[in-house]
Amino acid sequence: MMTLLSLLGRIMRYFLLRPETLFLLCISLALWSYFFHTDEVKTIVKSSRDAVKIVKGKVAEIMQNDKLAGLDVLNAEFSKTWESRGKNAAVYSIQGRRDHMEDRFQVVADVANKSHPSIFGVFDGHGGEAAAEYAKTHLMEGLKKQLQTFEKEKENSLQSYQSILKQQILSLDKEMLEKLSANFDEAGTTCLVALLSEKELTVANVGDSRGVLCDKDGNVIELSHDHKPYQLKERKRIKRAGGFISFNGSWRVQGVLAMSRSLGDYPLKNLNVVIPDPDILTFDLDKLQPEFMILASDGLWDAFSNEEAVRFIKERLDEPHFGAKSIVLQSFYRGCPDNITVMVVKFKKVTDK
Repeated sequence: MMTLLSLLGRIMRYFLLRPETLFLLCISLALWSYFFHTDEVKTIVKSSRDAVKIVKGKVAEIMQNDKLAGLDVLNAEFSKTWESRGKNAAVYSIQGRRDHMEDRFQVVADVANKSHPSIFGVFDGHGGEAAAEYAKTHLMEGLKKQLQTFEKEKENSLQSYQSILKQQILSLDKEMLEKLSANFDEAGTTCLVALLSEKELTVANVGDSRGVLCDKDGNVIELSHDHKPYQLKERKRIKRAGGFISFNGSWRVQGVLAMSRSLGDYPLKNLNVVIPDPDILTFDLDKLQPEFMILASDGLWDAFSNEEAVRFIKERLDEPHFGAKSIVLQSFYRGCPDNITVMVVKFKKVTDK
């Protein structure tokens, strides 16, 4: 005997669930909604349109924010953006995508009395900002005093710009290690310093900040050489000291530091695998007749080659920052993840002297 439930099941299978029946049911519901519930349908459609407009607005807002992301970050999220403009030197420095600003720079000039050569310095800190801040403050002041004394006794002095730079940098590193290690502060910094006199340019470098120069013919002259662990000379020295280098995104001393020389970094200095000894080069200005030089932290050189940077600045020397601001922002837009500091120094033309 067929039960009521089995009968309903057969009706569902053979009549209600047939495709043509379901199609007719949908058409009937649609017509019913249109003729008898027009206001409700219009409300639903209007709400849907409003929702689409809201979503479109949000998408447009997100797209606009993406387009202006660089400016938003520069204006709002960078806690430290520094700039300096002088007659012949300009600097632009941004925190970029890093959580902290560890770059420092300094310009010390005495154009009026010419009691010492102009001093330009860029310091790229790591492991904290203490080392870079210490170098900026104490090295530049110490150099100024030593150079003033040297200029007075120049004729009878056995010193030179090179010897003064080396002495001051090594002395500073010793002082820094004592002070920072006492507080268990493992911070370190690069050191790129240029002394500019009437006839001579002397550049000292520790680490991987870099200087380049554009001469009278537009040629690129390297003012410094990066100190990297993978270089044969540095690798041999590290090995002799009992250390090692390993690859962790880049070649690093003891798997930690991506440069082989620095100021500070007392744990690695105690192992003698990282040293503070600067390379120092001297350039004859009369021979080169340079147009400008660039001193920058490695944030710039992660995004630009030497030749690219010189070309870029050469086309923008008439800008307020001599192109320094433009090239910093361009480095950021190219995806540089680091702090970025660029100093551009324009040289006097022969006719201006």
